[in-house]
Order: sequence, then C-alpha cells, then structure tokens
Amino acid sequence: MLFCWGMISILTNPIIISVILLCILCLCRVNVLLALLISALTGGLIGHINISEVMNIFVHGMGDNTETALSYILLGAFAASMTHTGLAPILSMKISNAIKSKKYLLIFILTGIAILSQNLIPVHIAFIPILVPPLLVIMNELKIDRRAVACGLAFGLKAPYIMIPAGFGLIFQGLIADNMVQNGAEVLKNDIWKSSWVLGLGMFIGFLIAIFISYRKPRTYENLDIKERKDQSTTLHRSHYITLIAAVLTLVVQLWTGSLPLGALVGLAVIFGFKAIDHDKMDKLINEGVGLMGYVAFVMLVAAGYASVMKATGGIDTLVNAITPYMMHSKLLATALMLFVGLFITMGIGTSFGTIPILAVLFVPIFVKLGFSIPSMIIVLAAAAALGDAGSPASDTTLGPTAGLNADGQHNHIWDTCIPTFLHYNIPLIITALISVLIFK
Repeated sequence: MLFCWGMISILTNPIIISVILLCILCLCRVNVLLALLISALTGGLIGHINISEVMNIFVHGMGDNTETALSYILLGAFAASMTHTGLAPILSMKISNAIKSKKYLLIFILTGIAILSQNLIPVHIAFIPILVPPLLVIMNELKIDRRAVACGLAFGLKAPYIMIPAGFGLIFQGLIADNMVQNGAEVLKNDIWKSSWVLGLGMFIGFLIAIFISYRKPRTYENLDIKERKDQSTTLHRSHYITLIAAVLTLVVQLWTGSLPLGALVGLAVIFGFKAIDHDKMDKLINEGVGLMGYVAFVMLVAAGYASVMKATGGIDTLVNAITPYMMHSKLLATALMLFVGLFITMGIGTSFGTIPILAVLFVPIFVKLGFSIPSMIIVLAAAAALGDAGSPASDTTLGPTAGLNADGQHNHIWDTCIPTFLHYNIPLIITALISVLIFK
C-alpha cells in the first residue's frame, strides 16, 4: 500500500508531469518557447496555482536569467564583430586547410575550441554561430554526421565545468562546495574536481562512442545557403589583431570583475575605440548580435520563468518526500533515486548551476544519514545537477550547437542535438555515479 501511494504521488507530481509534457511537445516539434510556456502553465495548474498567478510567477521569474541573457546578446555582438573584421572566416579557413580530409580531426578541433570557450576565453556558446556555419561546406564534403559534431560541442561545453576548476568550472564547483558546507558537509572547493573528474571520464567515453560508433557512418547534406570562402586570404591585418586583443581583454575583465557582460562590453569598446570596425556599423553589429544569440537569450529567460513556476508548485519537496522512504534501504538505491530527481529538475530548468542549491538542501542530510563518503557525496550531487543539461531543449548546451549546425536548416534541434547528447552523456553520468558509490563507500 505504501508503495502504491508513493508511485501515485510521484506520477501525479507537477514537475514530473510538466517535464514529460515538455519533452513530448518538443519531440512533436513544438517550438521550445511555446513548449516551455505550455508546460509551465500545466505544472502550475496541477500544483493548484491559479492561471493568473502562474503567469505572474513566470514573468517575474524570467528576471533571474537577465544577466545571462545580456551576456549572450553582448557576446553575440562580439562574435559578430569577428565576422565583420574577417577574423572568424580566417579561423574557419585555417581549420579547413589544416584538416584536409580528416573528418575526426575537425570534430576534435571543434570540441577543443568548445572546451577553451569554458575556461581560457569564456565566451561560452557565442563562438558557435560564428565559427561553425563557414565549416558546414567542408562537413558536407566529408559527409560528417552533424549529430557527432553536436555531441562533440556538447562535451566541450559541459565536461569542463565538471572536471576543470577554472572559468565556468570554478563557478560550478564553488557552488557545490558552498552548498554542501551550508547543509552540513565539510568540504573544500579544491576537493570537488578531485572527485568529479570521474564523471568527466564517463562523459569522454560517451563522446568516443558517439563519434566512432553511433554517428561514424557518412551522412549526406545539401550545400544550402552557405558561401564557400576558399578564395579568401588568411593573412592577419591590423583589425584582426585588435579583435584578438579585445578577446584577451574580454577574458581578463571577466576574470577580474566576475561579470561576463562587462567583459564583452570592454571587448566591444576596444573594437570600436581602435576602429577595427567603423562606428557607422555599430547598429548593424548589435542587430547581428541579437540575431545570433537573441533567440538563445530569450529561451534562457523563459526557462528561468519556467523554473520559478516549478519551484512555486512545491513539487520538488513533494517528489523528494515521496521517494525518501525508499532511499533508506541502500546507498545504491538512494543514489539512483537522487539521480532520477536531478534529471527531471535539470531537464525542466535547463541549467546545472541553478539546480545545485535545490538539490543540496534536499540531498546532503540524506548523504549524512546514510554515511556517504565525501567523494561519493560530491560525485552524486555533481551528477544529479549535471544530468539533463545535455539533452534539455532549454539548455544552452543544446541550443548552442543547434545555432551553428542548423545555419542551413538541415539540423533539427530535438532529434539531431537533444536526443543524441541526452543518450551519450546522461547514461554515462548515471553509470559512473552508481559505480563510484560502490567504490568510494
């Protein structure tokens, strides 16, 4: 009887129903923005919130991601400046000339650049819609399955913050450490990567499976709306060097102040101040930045509103309370249930970073009660937060790759980015976390 009531509580939970509805709508090719709005309304109504209050919570919640949205718009403008100065096409041509007919080399190069975008030059996904579209022609010639490239880019965007204590990784790991300490677990920030790297190893195995097994077969695409640049000079000029200096200053200011929008603003100021681009092109450049990253920025705003509604339903606490009795039987079962909860929360919210404070409050007391070791706590919490980031329709880890690979309209966001990344990264994360709990008792 207890089991039946527990299952009913889980299956009627507003978050479970809302996230499942979100996934179904996206699979049916409903626009992500509309899918998020419909799912939020549904979850709110099931959580006994009247429809006008749901909309109020939704709209006010959008403000939680305003800095992220502003960052993407400004970084989009900065990325557009790389095209106007000719630097992005030159980089694309240099990559094309370097790889010749080596398709795997191209995938590894793009993956490496994605990794650097999280740590060395933290522009995050803004480089993708600039650098990738000019490379689609050569991808077509090599008959590369773009799902493999999507998996490579997603790995580069996600694995570094789990494994490397720098850039976005420093923020993610700092959140884990701070929230564990606040909830009764003694851990240092520098301890996080020493345990969480095993999750990155699991993701790396998933990445290799994606490119060498799942999507290794040739896939044919048409050359639509893509201009080849094979006749373009690859010589760097004054405007290119100014843009490179602006990129470095963007990184320095971001690291110094902790503000990504301020860093992007300084980079744009250098580009216009030293006339790498004429002032009369400023409006055009900003408009292009909005065009490049505006959709992604707005999805992130809507995702924040959706997350606020989900929190307001009280569904998170209800879900955890429903499964907590089953957690007390074994560490392995507890881990599996925690990962299940983390997956659904992150799939809906679309951000691992925002999921950490929610999960830590709920899970750390359970960790302590069941006698989890500190490494096990770190691994399970990091995995539960990261699950769903790859695969969520509202995550920048999936929106970014689609923004570049769908430049010619031949790459579907759900079927070619979300589902492949979901399978190749969430499954390894779950398996790695479960094995780690058995090892680090």
